Amino acid sequence: MAEEKFEQLLDDLRTKKIDHFEITPENFQEFQPIFHAYAYRSQIEGKAQRGGKITYQLRER
Repeated sequence: MAEEKFEQLLDDLRTKKIDHFEITPENFQEFQPIFHAYAYRSQIEGKAQRGGKITYQLRER
C-alpha cells in the first residue's frame, strides 16, 4: 500500500501537481527501492534536512 502512495507522490511531482514532498527517516527504507526503480528518477533530486528528513523536488534545468 505504501508503495502505491510513494509512486503516486513521484508521479505527482513529475507532472507538477505538487512542487515537493518529504520522506522521514522512518519511511526512507521503504521509499528507497521504489525511488530507484522509478523510470524518471533522474528528473528528481533529494535534499537532506536536519533530523534526517529528505525533501524531493524536480531538478531545475
